Amino acid sequence: MWLTDSSIGRKVVMSVSGGALILFLTFHMAMNCVALISGDAYNAVCEFLGANWYALVGTVGLAFLVVVHFVYAIWLTIQNMKARGTQRYAVTKRPQSVEWASQNMLVLGAIVAIGLGLHLANFWSKMQLQEIIGSQAIVNGVAVSPTDGAALIEYTFSQWYFVLAYIVWLAALWFHLSHGFWSALQTLGWNGKIWFRRWQVIGNIYVTLVVLGFVAVVLTFYFKSLC
Repeated sequence: MWLTDSSIGRKVVMSVSGGALILFLTFHMAMNCVALISGDAYNAVCEFLGANWYALVGTVGLAFLVVVHFVYAIWLTIQNMKARGTQRYAVTKRPQSVEWASQNMLVLGAIVAIGLGLHLANFWSKMQLQEIIGSQAIVNGVAVSPTDGAALIEYTFSQWYFVLAYIVWLAALWFHLSHGFWSALQTLGWNGKIWFRRWQVIGNIYVTLVVLGFVAVVLTFYFKSLC
């Protein structure tokens, strides 16, 4: 099958799965920003998603995309390192502004993966997982409802070490996505000179807005805890 047997096919899988994950991050960022407006509204969103069948199907699908993306990323990296030394992705042009990200995608991906694990431990394991098993998470010695996402956000981002870890994670995510966006478009054939440059600018703006949305939630609740 060409999606697994050929280098182009593997890059297509990386591009499509990466694009789907960017769309999820956009939704997740928008959902988190609700907490900036109202804790009750955010909890209503958490309750709507929770452990309902559609949310569980979405979670399984998302987990599948993440696994596929990371497996193919490692696969492509090993393949390209064998064929072209330290060059990570075979592209006809490499924008100067993202050259560092291009050369360090594996390291950035590893940081993103570690950050994802931290995020799952801080939120998913205390929310949807607890709802699935019919229990409550214990946070700072207090039982927290699986749908009380606002309380989890307030507690997590009142801890400076979590704030620092999330900022590092989000910075790595920005570099990873800023390179991945234009690389995916090039793989899918949108590599004409004029539109390629336009999509590079659009991609950088889009990714920056998504990451800033997450950063806004982290820093807002951290500074709020200091008041």
